[in-house]
Amino acid sequence: MARTTARPVATQEVKLDSKRRRCEACGTRTRADWRSRRCVTTLTGCVGLSVQVRVCHQEGCLLKGVPLRAEEEGRWALPEHEFGLDVLAFIGVQRYREHRSVPEIHALLRTRGVAISERTCTNLLDRYDELVSLQLLDSGRLQKALKQQGRAVLAIDGLAPDVGHEVLWVVRECLSGQVLLARPLLSGSEQELVPLLEEVRRALGRVPIVGVVSDGQRSIRNALAHTLSQVPHQLCHFHYLREAARPLYEVDRHAKKELKKRVREVRKVERAVEGRQDAGARATRAYAAAVRSALTDDHRPPLNPSGLLLRRRLGAIEKSLERVFKKGACPPELSRLHAVLRNALKATAPMWPGLAQAYHWVERTAAILQNEHGMDAAGVRRRLAALLAALVRWTRRRHQGVLRQALAHFLLETRRYWKGLFHCYDVPDLPRTDNDLEHLFGTCRYHERRASGRVRGSAGLVVRGGVRLPAIAAAHLLPALDGPHLAPGDLDDWRRLRAQLEQRRVPRIMGRRFRADPDGYLRAIEEELRPYLPV
Repeated sequence: MARTTARPVATQEVKLDSKRRRCEACGTRTRADWRSRRCVTTLTGCVGLSVQVRVCHQEGCLLKGVPLRAEEEGRWALPEHEFGLDVLAFIGVQRYREHRSVPEIHALLRTRGVAISERTCTNLLDRYDELVSLQLLDSGRLQKALKQQGRAVLAIDGLAPDVGHEVLWVVRECLSGQVLLARPLLSGSEQELVPLLEEVRRALGRVPIVGVVSDGQRSIRNALAHTLSQVPHQLCHFHYLREAARPLYEVDRHAKKELKKRVREVRKVERAVEGRQDAGARATRAYAAAVRSALTDDHRPPLNPSGLLLRRRLGAIEKSLERVFKKGACPPELSRLHAVLRNALKATAPMWPGLAQAYHWVERTAAILQNEHGMDAAGVRRRLAALLAALVRWTRRRHQGVLRQALAHFLLETRRYWKGLFHCYDVPDLPRTDNDLEHLFGTCRYHERRASGRVRGSAGLVVRGGVRLPAIAAAHLLPALDGPHLAPGDLDDWRRLRAQLEQRRVPRIMGRRFRADPDGYLRAIEEELRPYLPV
């Protein structure tokens, strides 16, 4: 969109002279041929830059006629950009440290006297992501930072905000918290993950990799076996317990649904005391609020099953009402509430004992893997093997039907994860889970939700995730960057990175065009192919 206002007028002038007086190719002294003028908008005002341009005129030189601009220009602004690097730094801080949306950032800049559009704020935020990721993912900086700790522990996982689209694969160093690589791939197959891991290994140089942690995805395990076959591969305990206990979670969720259906009459009890302020009405509303709180408190697998928790809490409320009734007469609304809870708990009573015992085995497994006694891998393996043998005997003797199938699935998943569960007890600082990487993904979604209101991650989180995720991580790893520290060391690296990101946008643009006009989109493809088709 074209400008609707005149460009701001410079309020101060700055001359920038080149420090390189000789040509880098032939060593001949260059000549200052002219000065280039440009206007850069900063947080303190509009600055007119007078940039000295030197040119080599030596015959046969590779750089003959190539303009060499003053080096200090790169500390003010990016090439072909109107706004200074301090504006980019301000936008990045407001987004990733203050969690402000683009409209809020635009309003802040306007109050500071910066003439800028909202769309330009979005574009400059993209430039900020690119510049920060160039610094964080620089192989020289990574090797220097990791050489001090002498080793590296990797975590690898994929983030997929959109079903059916690319997956953002991230490799993170666990000890320092550095993001080593973030790249969107069309799939998570072994063939695509192997080059990713080889690139990480090359970036680390001579820093040894002593361990890797990931979930139990088969393609990750095969890729690591192919690339880092001698490195211990720890499988995440959280993912193991979640996958192993998934059928138990479904049984618990079904029991919870049946219990909630029988407690819906609490609403009628609440309506009966609306507008009343006597002691009985207040007590009824207090008990009803406790019931509602119990009904809406959900937990995720694998531990703390929400159905069993709901049953315990409703049971505690029902017992409290019984103690009240033993002391004397009570309002009829409380009697009705007590009857609702008693009947609901009685109707679902057969569902809970077996489920509670089954979850007890899961909790014992989690306690063994937590290893509070500090045993080595062999000791933890023996304890877990003994527990699983006891679980097999108990299941054959006690259970049939759905719970037996659920526990059989638990044993099957345990066998699948078995070889990768115990490396963390022998390798120092190798984490039991990859929850830190999952928390980084959660931080990305948190930023998206705070800044844009999206519950799920946007498509841009994958398309530009290779630079956005390091920028989000930098908000916690690095101090706030000012303008000069954002300047790229090599402009060619920045241009290549930007070209790669623009190329990743092409499939999304084509998809939008197809959705807008399917027939026209397909006809355009046919017209493009017509010269190559036989007549």
